[in-house]
Amino acid sequence: MPERTLDDACSDPLVGDPAPDRASFIPSGLVLVATPIGNLADISARALDALRHADLVLCEDTRTTARLLTHHGIAARTSPLHDHNEEGRIPALLDMLRGGGRVALVSDAGTPLVSDPGFRLVRAVVAAGLPVSAMPGPNAAVMALILSGLPPQPFLFLGFPPPRSAARLVAFGRLRAAERAGLSATLLWHEAPHRLAESLADLAAQFGDRPAAVARELTKRFEEVRRGTLPELAAHYAATPARGEITIAVGPAPEDTTDAQDLDGQLRQALRQNSLKDAAALVSGATGLPRKLVYARALALEKP
Repeated sequence: MPERTLDDACSDPLVGDPAPDRASFIPSGLVLVATPIGNLADISARALDALRHADLVLCEDTRTTARLLTHHGIAARTSPLHDHNEEGRIPALLDMLRGGGRVALVSDAGTPLVSDPGFRLVRAVVAAGLPVSAMPGPNAAVMALILSGLPPQPFLFLGFPPPRSAARLVAFGRLRAAERAGLSATLLWHEAPHRLAESLADLAAQFGDRPAAVARELTKRFEEVRRGTLPELAAHYAATPARGEITIAVGPAPEDTTDAQDLDGQLRQALRQNSLKDAAALVSGATGLPRKLVYARALALEKP
């Protein structure tokens, strides 16, 4: 195989393309384009090329995308794609792609589909056998993770918590049950600023004084990463309401989980004062585990 020279590398479209027709290196089909999460300079050259040469740019909000395009001097045809119209737009978009069109999909900020619209379109394009590619870039959850000081892997991103406290506590309880069953990962959520203090309080109620971090306004002028225990963070943001885009990171469950915290420990405690059926029901409600699974384990513990 002949040795590659520096000139060869510079002409490679994956390294740095000096060719006049850059559009020829933009994939056809649907292209998922990651956009800045705050600072408009945080976008790749390939992403800008994809937007510049797209026949259509699908946007979560055309006004938000217009600011990005104007900042970078891009004149592109834009059209909204959001939760309310995504399903209905799919047939026409598939026809456009079948005709050789280039369609770019962006969200308001960050990587498309991650807590944003687009999954149904991507699934339909894949099912139709049409090409899908992506231009990688910013992601608020991953940036919050690496700034948190918490173990970076494995991690579990869970989108937004339920908006109401009762539903949040149930969702967090299921995660605690999964941890008792062996899950060990740093947990990540996005959250709205007006619900941050309440969500942190609910997290503290379920996870205790677990180490955590709140990342706010990442890449922007007032970027903040506050680290502490869940109770400390809940108290801080109850007294000092937050603004902007927020990601919460919670550290993994400690390895030295005590018997009183695990399923068997809870069942033994419940069985001291309740029938097997009632004990299983109580522990199932407390842990979020399926009642049949808990009952089967209680039955096994009752056997001599």
